[in-house]
Amino acid sequence: MKKVEAIVQSKVSKQVVNAIRKIGVEGVTLIQSLGQGEGERLEIGGQQIEFNSTDVILTVVPDSKVKEVVSEIIQVAYTGEKSDGKIFVSDIEESYDISTKEKS
Repeated sequence: MKKVEAIVQSKVSKQVVNAIRKIGVEGVTLIQSLGQGEGERLEIGGQQIEFNSTDVILTVVPDSKVKEVVSEIIQVAYTGEKSDGKIFVSDIEESYDISTKEKS
């Protein structure tokens, strides 16, 4: 199993979640956050905004599904801006179901 963690602009996060759900991803966690990457800082009312509104999307998928999930995230989250986000993929060594106390 792999954990796919995508940091995307808030304006596209719900579309990303819907897209990966449509291709069979069941469990998804969406965390609203503020981020600061390489992109330009917006200016609102003469004040430069230090952090951009970003969301973190987390899911765990079988190894065989990683390329499809990553491809879908890139396709939906791409806005053409330098600060579109990042995707991280990491191995999951073990997982446990809290309600059943079983290793899954």
